[in-house]
Amino acid sequence: MGVRDANDWFADLGGGTRVALVVAGTFRSDAGVLLGHVPRTSWHPLVQDEIDEQNRLRQALNCLLVETPAGRVLVETGIGERLDEKMHRMRGVEGRSVIGAMNAAGFGPESVDFVALSHLHFDHAGGLLTRDGRRAFARAKIVAQQAEWEIALDDNPRIVAGYDQAELRLVEPFAAADVVNGERELIPGVTVVATGGHTAGHQAIVVRGRTGTVGFFGDLCMRPWSADPTWLPSFDDFPLRSVEVKGELFAQAADERWRIALSHEPSRPIGRLERAGTTFRYVAD
Repeated sequence: MGVRDANDWFADLGGGTRVALVVAGTFRSDAGVLLGHVPRTSWHPLVQDEIDEQNRLRQALNCLLVETPAGRVLVETGIGERLDEKMHRMRGVEGRSVIGAMNAAGFGPESVDFVALSHLHFDHAGGLLTRDGRRAFARAKIVAQQAEWEIALDDNPRIVAGYDQAELRLVEPFAAADVVNGERELIPGVTVVATGGHTAGHQAIVVRGRTGTVGFFGDLCMRPWSADPTWLPSFDDFPLRSVEVKGELFAQAADERWRIALSHEPSRPIGRLERAGTTFRYVAD
C-alpha cells in the first residue's frame, strides 16, 4: 500500500514524489500563549467557536509522509505514546499516535528512511520512542539541526521547561549521529532548511517535485493567523528572528505557489500563502 492511502490529504508532485498528511491526534494549548503579544480583541473572534472553558485551543499534530523514488521521509512524530496519565489529561491529548495513524494507513514505521523534525519540543519529537522505550522508526535517520540538540539539553530554566529532556536523552544516542548544520538535501527533492526563530535550531522542510512544492514550516506557521509574520506565540525563543525568517520564507512560498502544511491546524491544514499588502494571508485548499 502506498502513501496515497495515508490520512486526510494527498498530493502527487510528479516525478514519483508524493506527499500525504498524517494526523497524529490532537492536544490542547492555552490560547493566550499561542497568540503571544497579539491583543485579545484581535485574536478572540478568530477562535471563539473552538476555545474551551479553560481558554485552550485544540491543536492538531500534523505530520507529513513523503514518498520518493529514493525513499520515505516522515516529517514530525507528534506527542507519541509515552506521556503518563496525568500529563495526558493535562495536555488534553486525544486520538491515535503517529504509529497508529501510519499503521491504519497500511504502512509500518520500518518503511521510513528519514525522520525530519522541525524542532525537538515534545509535541514534535515525542513519537521517536514506542510506549516501551524502543526506537519507533528502527532504521530511520533522525534529522534535526545540531543547534537544536545543543539548546534542547541546555540547563537554562526556560529551555528546561520547553523540552522533555529526559526523553531526549534516551533518543540522543541513536539520533545524534544524523544532525545537520544548515540546509541539507536528505534525498532528491526533500530538503531541510535551518530557520531558527521559534527555537535556536528550528528548521523547515521543503518537498519539491516536477509539478509542485510543499513547505512545512513547523511552528513558524502553526495556524492560519501565523501568515502574519508579526503574530508570534509567546514561546518563540527568538521572536525577532521569527519575524525576519517568516517574511523570507512566506515570500518565496507565495511567489512560487507552494502548498503549505500548517503544523497544528485541526480543520484546514493544507493551503497556500498569498501576499496581502505588506503581509500575507493563508488560503486553505
